[in-house]
Amino acid sequence: MSSTTISTKNASGTVADSRGNVSSAPVGEDNELIRAAAKATRDLNTPKPAIYWADFLASVAVGYGSLAGAMFSQSMGLTIFLGLIAALALYRAGSFIHELTHVRRNALPGFHFVWNALFGIPMLIPSFMYEGIHSIHHRTKKYGTVEDPEYLPLALMKPWSIPLFVVVAALAPIALFFRYAILSPLSAIIPPLRRVVVERYSGLIINPEFRRKPPEGDLKRRWLACEIGASIWAIGLLAMVATGIIPTRAFLIYLAVLSASVVLNQIRTLVAHLWENDGQEMSVTAQYLDSVNVPPPATLPALWAPVGLRYHALHHLLPGVPYHSLGEAHRRLAAELPDGSNFYRADHDSLWTLIKGLVRGSAGRN
Repeated sequence: MSSTTISTKNASGTVADSRGNVSSAPVGEDNELIRAAAKATRDLNTPKPAIYWADFLASVAVGYGSLAGAMFSQSMGLTIFLGLIAALALYRAGSFIHELTHVRRNALPGFHFVWNALFGIPMLIPSFMYEGIHSIHHRTKKYGTVEDPEYLPLALMKPWSIPLFVVVAALAPIALFFRYAILSPLSAIIPPLRRVVVERYSGLIINPEFRRKPPEGDLKRRWLACEIGASIWAIGLLAMVATGIIPTRAFLIYLAVLSASVVLNQIRTLVAHLWENDGQEMSVTAQYLDSVNVPPPATLPALWAPVGLRYHALHHLLPGVPYHSLGEAHRRLAAELPDGSNFYRADHDSLWTLIKGLVRGSAGRN
């Protein structure tokens, strides 16, 4: 079952759906839904290491293999084809950064280290840029507020904000090289610059008002190790391009593939929520209704919302359920809950439906 109408609280404390229709009822807590979700998924909270390792390593192998083929192929058609395969595979591999923030390290021994070594550092997106950031997005009193690093009220902003939100992501590779090849070494010797780098350029955030706090404890150690590795990689790669060891064409293809994967993730982020909250605190149910599921029979979400991200609303309701069990969790709840349950109101048909709803809602409010 799916619906393209979702309710969430707006500035007046009423409920506005994604079409802009306003109801007078506030979004309270749906305790029946919360209890049913917890009860039906008690046995699904344990991650299966074999699935994580096989999925990630296969994605990396396909991604880097296709990327190498694209970089050095002399056929434009083959370069484009392999580049698209590489972008999709590396996007899937990169999406595991979301799992790193939710799965305990002792549940997947070595996985965090290998992910950073094989993907995070080579792609200049080490895990510290998400660890300690994403957890704030899941705090009940932080979600959707000015303190949430991963929330912007896009549905309440000017219509041009939506395409700009996607287009700016295409520049991410350049920004990442600047961050690690230039800002990292400079900030190591200029304390005021270091403060700015930590606060504003050390997280995968979309809220420009958010400022990150300095890392502490074990995260500080991991951060430093990953940042040094990423900085050395960025400087070394640019040096090899400057000296001709790596052909400029091959490097530009590498940047294009990285840019394509980031843009794809930005499009996925664009429809992960309805973005209708104006900064107020929201109940758990309201957060669920402001988030999005795109369950089967839709098939394309397996590409644009991989590693369980097609069940983003369910993930906000059950953040402890690993990605490989979210589909089963959704099936169980769909079989148990009645048609009128709020559970179904987070289900949508497609990416296109969600984008149209967001653009229509933004245009209607401005």
